[in-house]
Amino acid sequence: MRFKDRVAIVTGAAGGIGESYARALAREGARVVIADIKEEEGRSVAASIESQGGRALFTRTDVSSVEAAEAMAAAAVGAFGRIDYLVNNAALFAGMKLDPLLQVDLDYYYRFMKINMHGSLITTRAVLPHMRKQGGAIVNQTSTAAHMAHGMYSVAKYALNGLTFALARELGPLNIRINGIAPGPTETPALLGVATKEQLQGIVSTMPIARLGTPDDLAGAVLFLLSDEARWITGHVMNVDGGQWMRT
Repeated sequence: MRFKDRVAIVTGAAGGIGESYARALAREGARVVIADIKEEEGRSVAASIESQGGRALFTRTDVSSVEAAEAMAAAAVGAFGRIDYLVNNAALFAGMKLDPLLQVDLDYYYRFMKINMHGSLITTRAVLPHMRKQGGAIVNQTSTAAHMAHGMYSVAKYALNGLTFALARELGPLNIRINGIAPGPTETPALLGVATKEQLQGIVSTMPIARLGTPDDLAGAVLFLLSDEARWITGHVMNVDGGQWMRT
């Protein structure tokens, strides 16, 4: 119960990895805000957490909208009185276009980057007035794709790493830590919708732990980085990837 009486917002928590994060936090005592654009699925996750004895609230949130992000923060404070943690997990990934950078429609590219990179800054700014009252912790969901230099998804995640580092300097004096988690290939409906079975087999065959990850494989990392056990860790991106990406 490391998070008893604390309040955590998880964006993109209506399914996949974000749902796993929200459920893990609730199991350890956090009151959880499910912030997602998918209303039916998000309400279902919140109701399921409540049915298991947890505390949860759904709020429909488009992380690319300043107004929606501020409404998300207000809803969290209105329901639970405070904000201690933010997990920036929401992304445009399922069904994303895979066009090369030199050919992708620029309106789509701008929308993609506004969600996948700028959204984390927008939501961080929205929770800051509430989180700075007592301090807190933030986790940005990045990806090992940041290191693979392949298309706009890699660009967005590489930029998100940079945002994490820059914000660590700005937020540290406010007693707020910020770190990143870089998942490797993780078995979710979103991944299975953008990569073929053959492509995934090729990726997995090169990994020391030669299997796809699961959302639950990632939950321990987010719990650790948000918890007081990581109280002297900030500006760090943790790979949780079966050894896919190694660096010295």
